[in-house]
Amino acid sequence: MLKRVEIKSFKSLLDVNVELGVVNVFIGANGSGKSNLLEAIGILGAAASGRVDDEGLLRRGVRPGVPALYKASFRHERVRSAIRFGAFSERASYEVELINPTDKPLPAWHFKNEKFVSERRKIVGRSPASMGYPSLDPAQGLAALEAVKLAPTLPGSLLLSALREFAIFAPNTAALRGLVSDPQMRLPVGLSGGRLAEGVEELRRLATRDDAIQEVIDDLHDLLDWVSTFGARTSGEVPLSPTIPRQQRVLYFQDRYMADGRNELSAYDASEGALYVLFAAVATTHPDAPPILAIDNVDAGLNPRLVRALMERMCRWMLDQGRRQLLLTCHNPLVLDGLPLQDERVRLFAVDRSAKGRTLVKRIEVDASLLEKAKEGWPLSRLWIAGHLGGVPDV
Repeated sequence: MLKRVEIKSFKSLLDVNVELGVVNVFIGANGSGKSNLLEAIGILGAAASGRVDDEGLLRRGVRPGVPALYKASFRHERVRSAIRFGAFSERASYEVELINPTDKPLPAWHFKNEKFVSERRKIVGRSPASMGYPSLDPAQGLAALEAVKLAPTLPGSLLLSALREFAIFAPNTAALRGLVSDPQMRLPVGLSGGRLAEGVEELRRLATRDDAIQEVIDDLHDLLDWVSTFGARTSGEVPLSPTIPRQQRVLYFQDRYMADGRNELSAYDASEGALYVLFAAVATTHPDAPPILAIDNVDAGLNPRLVRALMERMCRWMLDQGRRQLLLTCHNPLVLDGLPLQDERVRLFAVDRSAKGRTLVKRIEVDASLLEKAKEGWPLSRLWIAGHLGGVPDV
């Protein structure tokens, strides 16, 4: 698990350090830098795989950009030639500086400095002053090559592996419904929501022999109160208009209030909120989900009370399974009321821009003043909207 991430000179993140928990929620105004933080970890993941180029970034849900837009360039401040990233676990760390000229961009970013440590032993130390540096391929990460020699259970191996598999999910309704192909397909579900039917089907199959997964399925029935049952079938078994693109497997829902024989809906006809809820369950509880994952705008398409209830369940799923780490961005204040912040493993961060435009990330901790406000009837959602937590636009 990532304990800390360090980002310097990337977009609006001039110098940011964040101490992470198991579930991490970032709130803030549009353009405050929440997505930049997620993308910084995505770039770290590409670097840990040995190459930082558009293909590697897209696989992790990072928006490819030209060097001039990646490098922090605030007014009256010198633009650094390199962008610095660092990931730190309990017993390992990976730090890298990447460089790409703004005037003549290269297909892949070059590794300027790289440091990889496992259990206090330096596995890789690479810098322009290193012996043999000129003979190294600057577009190839050295840590990725050296990691092949390490046992997969070592802390350093586990850290690099988790970074490599990191992904930023940003589902959209068309992909969730199966109307368009997902350009960033992953297991168990694509970054835009493709393959949702197969993921749900696999989750239901796993529930027959895994009590924890069965509890997730039970939670889904509670969250989707209008649904008597749901699952996936072949496209020929689900009522679909002939004009709709057909996937191999299609989600179906049975409406508990409608007459038998006329109560079955496909993913195309069902509420988009139901699709987003199923997506969240598959992305966070399926055994094939990445060990570290992010969902950008987790509250998209959801009713405020539903998103609060979903957040309660997601925190429980993550904390009970203890296998992976989750980062979320959101704009709906009701998300906050679903967070068990008394648990140190669940962390809330307010993201703001300073007077000079720099992204600032501040952890919101439950202290005596917040508890006193809660007694007076001020939930976190109300405190956020009132501006007491930060992370709100100045409009």
